[in-house]
Amino acid sequence: MSQYVRFFDEVGIDDVPLVGGKNASLGEMFQKLSEQGVRIPNGFAITADAYRYMLDSAGAWDPLHAELDDIDPVDVTALARKGKRARELVYGAGLPDDLATEILDAYRKLQDEYGEDVSLAVRSSATAEDLPTASFAGQQDTYLNVKGEESLLDTCRRCFASLFTDRAIHYRIDQGFDHFGVSLSIGVMKMVRSDLASSGVMFSIETESGFPDAVFITGAYGLGENVVQGAVDPDEFYVHKPTYLAGHRAVLRRLIGDKAVKMVYVEGGTKETTRNIPTPKADRARFCLTDEDVLELAGYACAIEAHYGRPMDMEWAKDGIDGKMYIVQARPETVASQRSGTTLETFTLDGGGEVLVEGRSVGEKIASGTVRRIDNLTHLSDFKPGEVLVSDTTTPDWEPVMKMAAAIVTNRGGRTCHAAIIARELGIPAVVGTGDGTTSVPDGAVVTVSCAEGETGRVYEGEVPFHVDQTELTEMARPRTEIMLNLGNPDLAFKTSFLPNDGVGLARLEFIINEYIKVHPLALLHPDKVDDLEARRTIDRLTYAYSDGGSFFVERLSEGVGTIGAAFWPKPVVVRMSDFKSNEYASLVGGAAFEPHEENPMIGFRGASRYAHPAYAEGFALECQAMKRVRDEMGLTNVVLMIPFVRRVTEADLVLEEMAKHGLRRGENGLQVYAMCEIPNNVIMINEFAKRFDGFSIGSNDLTQLTLGVDRDSEIVAFDFDERDEGVKTMIRMAVEGCRRNGIHSGLCGQAPSDYPDMAEFLVRLGIDSMSLNPDTVVKTTGQILELEQQVTPPR
Repeated sequence: MSQYVRFFDEVGIDDVPLVGGKNASLGEMFQKLSEQGVRIPNGFAITADAYRYMLDSAGAWDPLHAELDDIDPVDVTALARKGKRARELVYGAGLPDDLATEILDAYRKLQDEYGEDVSLAVRSSATAEDLPTASFAGQQDTYLNVKGEESLLDTCRRCFASLFTDRAIHYRIDQGFDHFGVSLSIGVMKMVRSDLASSGVMFSIETESGFPDAVFITGAYGLGENVVQGAVDPDEFYVHKPTYLAGHRAVLRRLIGDKAVKMVYVEGGTKETTRNIPTPKADRARFCLTDEDVLELAGYACAIEAHYGRPMDMEWAKDGIDGKMYIVQARPETVASQRSGTTLETFTLDGGGEVLVEGRSVGEKIASGTVRRIDNLTHLSDFKPGEVLVSDTTTPDWEPVMKMAAAIVTNRGGRTCHAAIIARELGIPAVVGTGDGTTSVPDGAVVTVSCAEGETGRVYEGEVPFHVDQTELTEMARPRTEIMLNLGNPDLAFKTSFLPNDGVGLARLEFIINEYIKVHPLALLHPDKVDDLEARRTIDRLTYAYSDGGSFFVERLSEGVGTIGAAFWPKPVVVRMSDFKSNEYASLVGGAAFEPHEENPMIGFRGASRYAHPAYAEGFALECQAMKRVRDEMGLTNVVLMIPFVRRVTEADLVLEEMAKHGLRRGENGLQVYAMCEIPNNVIMINEFAKRFDGFSIGSNDLTQLTLGVDRDSEIVAFDFDERDEGVKTMIRMAVEGCRRNGIHSGLCGQAPSDYPDMAEFLVRLGIDSMSLNPDTVVKTTGQILELEQQVTPPR
């Protein structure tokens, strides 16, 4: 065995003091996970002993102490001067001959394995790096596409010297590490040719909410530095771990990124080994990974997380020559998994304003402040605490000012880029990948940065008021009455799942269709019938990466519903099929060509009456295909389907027959089908409806409208609309009793129990099986119901 070099099959996770976190992890995976199919490029570590031996041989310790002892982290100019001198001392130490010989012998072994022209990645690995409580990511330097003996030796000297980059010095001071208690090991490994394919970052935990059951993958074309540094807006993919491990193979959801540039190698003798070039337009418009690639990576993530027993942060690369996927780094995830799980903070805007720019949201918070646009490192000293940092992108050199920022806005980057990672560590909101933040957000203006509205982060003009709700997630007892949630926005599903709940009682398709699809389903199937040229252009743009409009609708709808199903797995998630009114359908892109004009759409062509009707049957077929994909391909059999506005028993039969025709037969693969109870006829004929459905969910809004004859859209007669009217309550009582008599589930998904405690008490006394509440009222109402249930004996 060499004295100063260890191949990956000779080191493991216990060797951090010798080879640093990065190399120890690569060695551990190379040894323990290769047989499980996790592919790691082979390589070797130059040990921390080699670093110390090099400095011993050169007598460099005393001069280094002279530079770094008593350094003042606040004096940025002095820190930069001392850091430069420290790097010069380390680089100037040179490599002793016996160390250089060992490095070159190991290089030749890699050439024997991969071929003489193998290119190398030379990466730093600090011995205190990647501890569960501190991420040293990006503090030292990485060198790519290194070839030839002289080039390798010079790069190793540069790599050793990078232990004293300004950012690394600053980081160690902040984290309380002794500069001389940290050493540097170097990893030298086969370079994965992702310049010819794609690369990125993945986590075995959802990074925003800390939801543990999802693998989150980001990627772009070319070398991975662009994704890590935030130079591009990458593609995003999610895979649900429990159903993946049960054998299902489906991508849960995906979001296409701009991917404007890709980093490739520069061939020849230039000092710069890489450069960015524009990504071809056709490549930008499609995903950088196939579903098969994403699922292979998800399998790697599950295996790596299971081996280490904790959430992990990994870098992956696809080799454009051999077409294979590789893991090139894995370390403990250090932010989402470290959060205390006892308090859920929810930020909510209390106003609005002009949206200056939008991008990917990071941090789920809101902050206001004065904009400070920073174009380059020389202006960092201008930054003042509490300002909003606006820049093209950020690098580890920017961290001293990022720590003082109220919020961060960047032109480039995705939710795993440097700016996003640091914002999460600091607990501040960031909007990344805005495209034009530096030109659209005026320097010196007061703005509000909101990351509390889902995946899209927004920068508002002016100081927009907001409030913060803190929910104590103590182990609350569960009431007899199931407390479920109303939820339509998949972007909020992972976070909302942390609330105490028994599942989702109402997941509406309308939000997903409005926000994720935007186009009328029949316009997607028949774009030739859409006369509006602007609408046609929008349809072409949205469906570009899909085989046709129908597959776009099915995939996007199934991803939205699947995300909610996965967030609450294995609890039931009741998904209501589309219940747009004709005027709402007409307002979708291309919708006007397919919808009738109705004087009162509220009691017109809506709900079940559309599903088997020739005017919409093709659209309903797409909805059924999407739900079948969620349950069968994604494996989310906790999804219960619900039919809205079923006027007559014969209509129920028609719809169930239509669903069965599209592969959704009640009872097959555990499929339960509920109906909304919102028409007096549902209550009157409940014995017949109960033969056809597994449960009723009372929609108190429509049931009130049709019991009292009040159009709930009309402001003029709003004073007559009251869910607590005795006639409405009688209808609700008859419905609950009818469900109990027939042995089917009874629930209520209207607004009433969230708004009126006396309505919640009425439902508890009736012995209703479940109530579905808005997320912001669930904790308070659950407490009230627990108290009520102690006083009330439920009906049998």
